[in-house]
Amino acid sequence: MNSNKALWEKGDFTHIARTMRESGEALVNRLGITKGLRVLDLGCGDGTTAIPAADLGAEVLGVDISGPLVAAGNKRAMQLGLANCTFQEGDACDLRELDDGTFDLVVSIFGAMFAPRPFDVAKEMVRVARPGGRIVMGNWIPNDLTCVAQLLKICSAYLPPSPDGFVSPMTWGVESNVIERFVAAGCKAENMACSRETWVFDYSGTPEQYVSEFRKFYAPTINAFEAAESAGRSAELQKELEALFNSANTSSRAGRTSISATFLLVTVAL
Repeated sequence: MNSNKALWEKGDFTHIARTMRESGEALVNRLGITKGLRVLDLGCGDGTTAIPAADLGAEVLGVDISGPLVAAGNKRAMQLGLANCTFQEGDACDLRELDDGTFDLVVSIFGAMFAPRPFDVAKEMVRVARPGGRIVMGNWIPNDLTCVAQLLKICSAYLPPSPDGFVSPMTWGVESNVIERFVAAGCKAENMACSRETWVFDYSGTPEQYVSEFRKFYAPTINAFEAAESAGRSAELQKELEALFNSANTSSRAGRTSISATFLLVTVAL
C-alpha cells in the first residue's frame, strides 16, 4: 500500500477539520471565486476549502489520497445539496486521471505539501491548470514559532530517523523551494507571490482536550505517540503538547480553545 495513503487513513482527520472551517471559508472568500469557475482542491480532506468554493458557485473537484476523507467529503456535499462539488481519490504526485489544462484554479491548503515528491506535485498542479489560471497553496513553515510548526517539530523528535531520500513536507514553507519547484514545472518566478498569513483553529473544549483529539485523530500525532509509547515516553509527549496548546490558546472563554498558526500563502499565475 502507498505509505502516504496509509498515513492519512490513520485516525479520522474530520475531527480536526471541524475546527478549521471558519478559516477555510475566510480564505476561499479571498480567492475571487465566481460561478462556474473550475476548481481543483488537491489534498482536500473532507472539504474545508472545497465546500466553501462550491458554495460560491464554482465547479469543484476535491482530490485526496485518503479514501475515508473522500467519502466524508462526498457525504458533506450531498447533505448540503452541492451537486457542483465532488470528491475522488488521487495522488498529488501523479494525477493521471485528470486531463491537461482542466482547471481555472488549483488549490491546496495543507494538503499537497505532504505528498512525498514535491517536484512531481508542482509539475502536476501546473499540468492540470489551464494557461491563464492560478495555483494557490497554503503551507506550514519550518521552525515557525506558532502552533502547527511547533506541533510537527515536537512530534518529529519522538519518531525514528527519516529514510534516505525523504523530503520534509515543511520544505514547502520556504519561499526559495517553492520558486525552484514551480520554475522546474515551467512557471516564471516573477509570476509567483508568497506571503505569511494566519490560520485559526477553533475548538469547543480545553487545550488538554484538543491535544487528545490530535492524539486520536491526526496521523502525524498518532505516529508520534505510537513511537513514544514504545520508548516509554508517551507521558512526556503529552505534557509537551499540552504546554504548547495552552501557551498558544488565545480564547478568553473558559473551556474553549482558539489557536492561531502562521502559514505561507503561495499564489502562482500561469
